[in-house]
Amino acid sequence: MLRSVVVLFAVAMTSFSTGFAQVAVHVTPPDVNGTRTLQEQTATAAIRDYLEAWQSFKTALEQNRIDVLDQDFIGTEKDKLIQTIQEQDAAGIRTTYQDRVHDIQIVFYSPDGLSLELTDNAEYDVQVLDHSKSVGTQRVRTRYIVVMTPAETRWRVRVFEAVNE
Repeated sequence: MLRSVVVLFAVAMTSFSTGFAQVAVHVTPPDVNGTRTLQEQTATAAIRDYLEAWQSFKTALEQNRIDVLDQDFIGTEKDKLIQTIQEQDAAGIRTTYQDRVHDIQIVFYSPDGLSLELTDNAEYDVQVLDHSKSVGTQRVRTRYIVVMTPAETRWRVRVFEAVNE
């Protein structure tokens, strides 16, 4: 049952849009081996909240606004992003991201239900703007390891780490 819901979620999210371009979001059924069962609602909510966190990440870096991170990030990851935004702002730099593809899979769900790990093989374009003038654009393919933790009404990103493939 979980497999069918996640597949349906993937089909629904394929039309996930950012800006003017369509983003391809593929969700592979969870590969979670553990003592706690991953419920359909939990998997769907975590993936939805991760994609919303990605949007917050993009908006925060594009507009150099740390308040945008409040709903979706927590702990040291939020602190690292705040520092990056403050450094960008001081230098007159902004960074824009244009998503192309997200291939997501939940790979761990803790026995106590207080953390969930997923991987995201993301492809996106990143552009650096120096005082509103483009310095350059680069296509990036990166694998992210993401650890999320439940908060009041949603999952928040605690770890958002790019790893070399």
